[in-house]
Amino acid sequence: MQESDNVKAIEMSKPSKGPSKTAETIAMVRVGESRRPEDERICYDPYAIRFISREVLEFATNNPEKYKAFLAQSERLVPGVRNSIIARVRYFDDVVNSSIGDDLEQLVILGAGYDTRAYRIEGLKNVRIFEVDQPATQKIKVEKIKEIFGTLPSHVTYVSADIGVDELGRRLHESGYDRSQKTLFIIEGLFMYLPPGSVDETLSFIAHNSGRSSTIVFDYIPESVVDGTCELEAGKNWRKGVMDVGEPFLFGIKEGEIETFLTQRGFSKIRNVTSKDYKKAYFFGKNESREMNSLLSFAYAVVV
Repeated sequence: MQESDNVKAIEMSKPSKGPSKTAETIAMVRVGESRRPEDERICYDPYAIRFISREVLEFATNNPEKYKAFLAQSERLVPGVRNSIIARVRYFDDVVNSSIGDDLEQLVILGAGYDTRAYRIEGLKNVRIFEVDQPATQKIKVEKIKEIFGTLPSHVTYVSADIGVDELGRRLHESGYDRSQKTLFIIEGLFMYLPPGSVDETLSFIAHNSGRSSTIVFDYIPESVVDGTCELEAGKNWRKGVMDVGEPFLFGIKEGEIETFLTQRGFSKIRNVTSKDYKKAYFFGKNESREMNSLLSFAYAVVV
């Protein structure tokens, strides 16, 4: 394999109708963080490595210097993005754990990819979980879970749906989703890849089809990154990068408008978590020098 082919393998360009390569890329970020010493890592995912293709693992193992160079180049183009993704994993984990202690009944993970919360967060064994994703990615996910555990866990239901194309509500209800129960919706690394109409439809479904005090947590980017008007070099590079691998950004929220955006769509008690917020919450002591990406923020809200 030539070096250019190796780089393509790491960048993991997505086949038109195949499994999401972005899901594998994010799993690789979790693998890297999980290998840090226990007193340094921000999040820990012992199963993430099982979702990395043999091709990528072999390249990283057999060509450590080239792999380090690739990571360094990615960091130069979009500084802090890996640390912000790691912070996202940790913040969403914290939301899940807090929700479990607050009588959570259902968890819906939209665009689940290779999310492993259902298998690594112990308190979720008593919660009904729905993992929703497009069929090609979910097929690989199910195969890997069977390899890891020998069988599929009884508390997890896999819902095949291409969010933004298939009717989410119908697919969930057919799978046993109960609209009267207290539910947490996790939407991680998804909204920015959906057209605005699909984002609105998803939020409308959640606002009108979930139990009292149900909640939502998701991440988002500024609208300026999506439309190309972002003046930051990192924003320009990030936009070009996702376009080059065939997964362009389609949705963003204007800076300073997250509260208005969610209030208008039936949500309250909104928390906006910026890069400064999650830097302060998680990256201190030995991790103080790790850079964040100011373009990635998180939002948490309660259904009215």
